[in-house]
Amino acid sequence: MTTTAQAKPPFSWPALAWVLIYFWYFSSVLQIIILASGYSGTNGLRDSLLYSSLWLIPVLLFPGKTRLIAGIIGVVLWAVSICALAYYVIYGQEFSQSVLFVMFESNAGEAGEYFSQYFSMKLLLILLAYTAGAILLWTRLRPVTLSAPWRYGISALVLVGLIVYPLACDLLIKHRTPAKAVSSLTSRMEPAAPWQMIIGYTQYRTQLNSLQGILDKNRELPPLANLKDSSGDAPRTLVLVIGESTQRGRMSLYGYSRDTTPELKALRDSDPNLTVFNNVVTSRPYTIEILQQALTFANEQHPDLYLTKPSLMNMMKQAGYKTFWITNQQTMTGRNTMLTVFSKQTDVQHYMNQQRTQSAREYDTNVLAPFKAVLADPAPKKFIIVHLLGTHLKYKFRYPENWGKFDGQKDGVPPGLSEEQREAYNDYDNANLFNDHVVATLFRDFKATDPNGFMLYFSDHGEEVYDTPPHNIQGRNEAQPTRHMYTIPFIVWTSPAWQAAHPRDLRPDVDRKYSSAELIHTWSDLAGLRYDDFDPTRSLVNPAFKETTRWIGNPYKKNALHDYDALPHGEQPGNQ
Repeated sequence: MTTTAQAKPPFSWPALAWVLIYFWYFSSVLQIIILASGYSGTNGLRDSLLYSSLWLIPVLLFPGKTRLIAGIIGVVLWAVSICALAYYVIYGQEFSQSVLFVMFESNAGEAGEYFSQYFSMKLLLILLAYTAGAILLWTRLRPVTLSAPWRYGISALVLVGLIVYPLACDLLIKHRTPAKAVSSLTSRMEPAAPWQMIIGYTQYRTQLNSLQGILDKNRELPPLANLKDSSGDAPRTLVLVIGESTQRGRMSLYGYSRDTTPELKALRDSDPNLTVFNNVVTSRPYTIEILQQALTFANEQHPDLYLTKPSLMNMMKQAGYKTFWITNQQTMTGRNTMLTVFSKQTDVQHYMNQQRTQSAREYDTNVLAPFKAVLADPAPKKFIIVHLLGTHLKYKFRYPENWGKFDGQKDGVPPGLSEEQREAYNDYDNANLFNDHVVATLFRDFKATDPNGFMLYFSDHGEEVYDTPPHNIQGRNEAQPTRHMYTIPFIVWTSPAWQAAHPRDLRPDVDRKYSSAELIHTWSDLAGLRYDDFDPTRSLVNPAFKETTRWIGNPYKKNALHDYDALPHGEQPGNQ
């Protein structure tokens, strides 16, 4: 006969629900806030719920110790999640490996300044309320009792469904490498506590090691031979602004029917020192790949020269400039490690975006304050790079909601687009409108300092947003190229002081066919730098310039290079 003390309580659905809600709490609160604010999509919430459910396993296996196990796990989850929540409250950004990079790049004094600046009663009350919620949920926990077969079976099912199955699909069906399969899994686990901290730190260390190795090799490169600066000894400031995903065909500055660039048009019409170049293209439709060429001596025929010759940043430091890098791009991700390598080749860096994903709201107005601060730096010779997010996907997240000038419009939209496609088309124009404001503000802020120097703006690559008939492609794919993936804005403003000391009429050059892969020669020419590797025939503004084939495509793939100018003007390749 079984006594009451020996009897196991029956299975309870409410008990299971409270356990799940408790473990979900530590990750889902922040993800719900993120989703409700429109800051990002549903993926983070979905993944946080799924991978927080892993903690169900020890509770199912040892139901008699439910509160003890949940309490120990909960303390760890609380400590990690409260850091992520506090970071979001302060900065409006998700915690990521980029945050760790910036944290470890700061010294203890800076960290103390940040804490004293941002700690507030509001933050304290939010964290206390969050902690109280966790404790309240813990008090509601009861054992989830199941018979042995069910207990072990459900635990195994959770483990297989969340860990084993995704890895197996990547390895066996998608034929990914083990490293890529693990990376795909960890990217889904990252929104859930404590994985965001563990994975973020692991990724940070991996990317830091890769970063350090490339930087060490860069420091060992010999300097440019016979470098001479013909621009004299006067103090000067030179600025390079790099845009993102902005094709010139959607800019009214270049004749687009919608008024997407009113501020740049006004600058062009009012200032003869602003020169707009009409026929510049990129060689690759991807940020890292094109900047490995545009910021170095590499090009489509010699794509690896970025590893064996000095970069633009190295060159400017060798010429005696104090160098700065201000970026609103993500700092430390697998794709962006090379960008961080380039940034670390400068003397001073300002990393303004520590988002976990690019599909999150982040506005390029972030760069305006540090840009003004850098302009005020007393160094006599300054070289400043500003790297924007521009019009990168998700377009709606690139501009504040009150900048949606083209929302819901049908005029000017290609025929036959679905409602979703039309929304993306309009969002891209809104993003261009805000990008116009940011870039024009940079020009105006630079001009307001009465500088001796110049500013050059170009976009890394373009973007196809249902522009090319039959209007069914959005994004970039160099295996199926369209002209809009490669056409980019290219604008130069020279200050009156610089123009007086170095008179140069750029207007006859505005229609030259040029590839941004050769940017370093144009920049050197504008800056008055000469060295053994300088080639005047590859400078857009030099009288000796020669138009050559503008190659596009993957230089590491056999027979993959194509002449940009041979691309059709209308239908996509294969549809004519």
